[in-house]
Amino acid sequence: MEVFEWIRFLLGAGLLLAGVSIFFIEMIGVFRFRYVLNRMHAAAMGDTLGIGFCLLGLIVMNGLNFTSLKLFLVIVFLWFSSPVSSHLIARFEVTTNEDQEEHYGRKNLDEQPKGGGKEEI
Repeated sequence: MEVFEWIRFLLGAGLLLAGVSIFFIEMIGVFRFRYVLNRMHAAAMGDTLGIGFCLLGLIVMNGLNFTSLKLFLVIVFLWFSSPVSSHLIARFEVTTNEDQEEHYGRKNLDEQPKGGGKEEI
């Protein structure tokens, strides 16, 4: 029985460390990227995955009880709400950005690459 407790503790601690490392990588991405949408993508993906790993580690450490169910419901809520909210913020940024040409350009489908679209080997 004591071995099972140690395995559960080590698995939970590993998941918590994975979540914290994902948060650390997210922080680096948020500070390194220049464009707002890139920063927001790093933050949204890091939050969703990092919180998921951290709460899953707490569920494993806590065992199967009512608190674990509540933590699981928090994970489900965050997995649904975080992508939706970041998508809405991204759409708001795209519609209100005045410097669109600086960050991304429009491609015309009629334009052909050099050489008529055929690559020579």
